[in-house]
Amino acid sequence: MKENNVIKNESITRQEDDFAQWYTDVCLKAELMDYSDVKGFIIYRPYGYALWENIKNYLDMRFKQTGHENIYMPLVIPESLFNKEKEHVEGFAPETLIATIGGKNKLEDRLIIRPTSEVLFCQHYAKVISSYRDLPKKYNQWCSVVRWEKTTRPFLRGSEFLWQEGHTMHLTEQEARHETLSMLEIYDELGKDILAIPFVKGKKTDKEKFAGALETYSIEALMPDGKALQSGTTHYFGQGFAKAFNVSYQSKEGKLETPYQTSWGVSTRLIGSIIMVHGDDNGLVLPPYVAPIQVVIIPIAQQKPNVLPEARKIYELLTKHNIRVKIDETDKTPGYKFADWEMKGVPLRLEIGPRDIENNRCVLVKRNTQEKIIVNQDDLLNQVDLLLKIIHREMYQKAYQFLLDHITEVHSLDELKQVVDKGGYAKMMWCGDEDCENKIKELTTATARCMPFNQQEFDDVCPICGKKAKKVVLFAKAY
Repeated sequence: MKENNVIKNESITRQEDDFAQWYTDVCLKAELMDYSDVKGFIIYRPYGYALWENIKNYLDMRFKQTGHENIYMPLVIPESLFNKEKEHVEGFAPETLIATIGGKNKLEDRLIIRPTSEVLFCQHYAKVISSYRDLPKKYNQWCSVVRWEKTTRPFLRGSEFLWQEGHTMHLTEQEARHETLSMLEIYDELGKDILAIPFVKGKKTDKEKFAGALETYSIEALMPDGKALQSGTTHYFGQGFAKAFNVSYQSKEGKLETPYQTSWGVSTRLIGSIIMVHGDDNGLVLPPYVAPIQVVIIPIAQQKPNVLPEARKIYELLTKHNIRVKIDETDKTPGYKFADWEMKGVPLRLEIGPRDIENNRCVLVKRNTQEKIIVNQDDLLNQVDLLLKIIHREMYQKAYQFLLDHITEVHSLDELKQVVDKGGYAKMMWCGDEDCENKIKELTTATARCMPFNQQEFDDVCPICGKKAKKVVLFAKAY
């Protein structure tokens, strides 16, 4: 069995040898994606797309519970419309893909393939909002966007990626600010509930905020190589976009007022965080509630009478109780199958053979720890449900402990360099001056990931310039 595992996984680079290559190997060998003929545009294979579907299903449920409606906007934005919001355009101009020919005719007003949809939503809101009774408008869109990236990596940074983008309009500033923070909370709960990823959440610095936003908030995940991954953002826009696109409404008092706007989104970048946070040298390790397959049944000596019928009976039982399950009935050896499904990160492996059938039992193996549990078949359903909960909890706690172990207070630029070079968050008091941010990035390549909500001050001055410190900031190298 061990020999089969070694043979099967030889082609995966060890994490400690080359983490980036390990990541690429897993993306391909676990059949999550494939490369297309256009750089930066990947093929989402069924197993990878199923991960996104499970994320989407969770979030779509949460969005609808909080009164949001799904909508779909066009793929293209007329350049004249895109140019109406100057700061937004400057932020995205280097990344846009532009269509210049329609059929055989040159387009007078070129079409920008959407990098994001603020301008489209604002243009629509200007048409459908006229009275205070029309507010709030709480829309969400599931789509893909295109950003012409120079350097790409599957799921983490692509020229095209899948995402959701929420866009809302509100009567008051207070209501819009509440929306911005409540959506950030839903993203944080996504990590706790199904991804088994603890996020650091907080406010972005002005240098790192979204183009056109007054305030940006983010969830940040920490990878095993010590780099941070921005995993989702929410934005408070105030009235800037609304004024630029003439979005207004008549108040109860008959006055013409401008609404307050938010936007928020997560993308298939979350798949990258799942791969890196939980994976090991045998491939994926998937959290149970996001895994496309939660239990894989491996029949042992499946040519023997009763083995496949018993396996199928177990399949029917688990499926009936909404557990995502698959039987591997291929003619490959059990050892090969074990390694193959380990590569794909299935949380629980269920082994059933002639001797197990005689004793009314089966063997369950946890992917995250390789622990084997012998289970009486009469109690199988309860044990599977319990083990899935335990696996999720163990995976979350492991990632959470790693996060805690890699947040370090720093009191000088040298200390900051040491922390970010080793990997992890350097927690520093900061004066609020962008020049200090720029200096840190220039000398270390680290950026300000966020200003965490728990602002417990621990130094009086900024270690970069010596001025009075105002904010706690987490710095790290990032994907």
